[in-house]
Amino acid sequence: MSSATPASGVPRGRRLSLTGVLRLRRPSEIWFKPALSSVAAVAPPNLILLTLGRLDLALYTMAGSLCALYAHNRPYAVRARVLARVVLTMLGGVAVALVTASLTRDAVVLVTVGALLAAVQKTLCDVARFGPPGNVVLTFISSAALFVPQTLGQVPAHLALGAAAGAWAWLVGMAPALVRPHGPERRATAQALVAAAEYAGTHGTGDGHIPARAAGYAAVQAAWQTLLSLPATGRHATTRHALERLVVRAEVALAAPADTDPERLRTWARALRGSGRVPRTGGAPGDADELLGVEAELAARPTPLGQRLGPLTPIALRTALGCALAGYASLALGVGRPYWALVTAAALYQANMTLTWSRAVQRVVGNVAGVLVFAAIAPLAHLGQALLVLFCLALNFGAEALITRNYWLGSVCVTPMALLITEFTGYQAPGELITERVVDTLVGALVGFLAAVVVTNRRAGSRVGQAVTAADRAREHAARLLADPDPAPGALEAARRSLAAALTDLRTTVDAAAGEWWGRAVPQERVVLAEQSGHRTLAATVRRRTARPDRDTGTRTEDVRP
Repeated sequence: MSSATPASGVPRGRRLSLTGVLRLRRPSEIWFKPALSSVAAVAPPNLILLTLGRLDLALYTMAGSLCALYAHNRPYAVRARVLARVVLTMLGGVAVALVTASLTRDAVVLVTVGALLAAVQKTLCDVARFGPPGNVVLTFISSAALFVPQTLGQVPAHLALGAAAGAWAWLVGMAPALVRPHGPERRATAQALVAAAEYAGTHGTGDGHIPARAAGYAAVQAAWQTLLSLPATGRHATTRHALERLVVRAEVALAAPADTDPERLRTWARALRGSGRVPRTGGAPGDADELLGVEAELAARPTPLGQRLGPLTPIALRTALGCALAGYASLALGVGRPYWALVTAAALYQANMTLTWSRAVQRVVGNVAGVLVFAAIAPLAHLGQALLVLFCLALNFGAEALITRNYWLGSVCVTPMALLITEFTGYQAPGELITERVVDTLVGALVGFLAAVVVTNRRAGSRVGQAVTAADRAREHAARLLADPDPAPGALEAARRSLAAALTDLRTTVDAAAGEWWGRAVPQERVVLAEQSGHRTLAATVRRRTARPDRDTGTRTEDVRP
């Protein structure tokens, strides 16, 4: 993960580059799961409303149904809690929006409330790590609800519809557990093994070894986060412990790539992707220490809430200001749906300015292309409400299937779907919808991005120094344990993982700061030295462990079913 000091010149993060912004990536390994889940969650409520002739209520059921998009990478024990929190967060935002809409029709007040809601939703999603699709879906629904005529007496029934659909979305999200109860954690472990194999294939010095190492540590850290979120005891503990041993082997490969067989790691990964038994790594004498190290990590105190909120303050301010100004600008232009501009601005804000710029370009390109798709399918969709619902379901599937390739490609489906949803309450003139959507997209992207430029994140550079210090402390702690001929059981394993996590956090912090404009210069020399010394210490911990005789290095299988 270490890297040389960048050459002099304009920093990468301060260029308005278009290179790679629209480039397509390989689809997500589980692209079809959120796509199918969204259709399964949205279709029944919409079809029921269609049968009852009340498609005008679809906004409220979709508030709950779209919660099925979340938490697909989480283990099911964790997913149950995350999905419940997403549903409650969604309903909370909708409740505020509906009550506000019932009390006032002042568009300026509605936009202001929508902007504040967007900032709160952005912060909650980032702190709770709800993951893709983040705050955008929450903001889209609550902002739209603000501009639906409402009375206080209608609010409870409309929230009940959202809660019922949310309960159905929770069941849809949890249903795969009946077939593969350990699927997410097996998948995360397999990804860590594959990433480690890629780095081992470079032997630590070949072409592309620096990005391969960074990707490897990120995948291993993600796997640990997945496994450490699971209960350490109970009927699933045996599977978890078997997967932990495999992640440790991925860590060993990252620290000692020249001594690792990449094909062996890939073989284990292939076995995990199936539904067979969890591969056994071989009964190394240090396995007990590894598991004790995991338990030591679980006993560690979590990061205080204040420390997690601090870095998010600039992003929250950008969201509130950008969404408000975008909505006000849309109102000034006489656009009838200012919440589209608000949602466009809310979708822009990422970890730093460079990523925010990229998202702005992707949003504009995807929305404009999506408007053209809407113009093509609108005549067919207007033939009947059943076709309207079916087109929305197809576009819903397409959006989730394509968005992992690139955000703009998913927006090509999201935009016409959002336009068709507005017609659930009645026919809308396509020309007017197209014009307003294009104007709101351009206004939201421009004003939202300018707000991000105004609200700088000057503390990003100082956080790099803090991350360097944390990595140095983790390295020193591991070094002290290495010097101890007989450290406490599990202590060295816990220190090794803590050091790996600190180095991963350091690289993430540096990348975020490098993409932040007009901030402090990144102390590249300190970063490089911290990464190099940290990786040397990691390698030493691996050598300390592998110096013990390992009488069984063959690949066998643990008697653990998926």
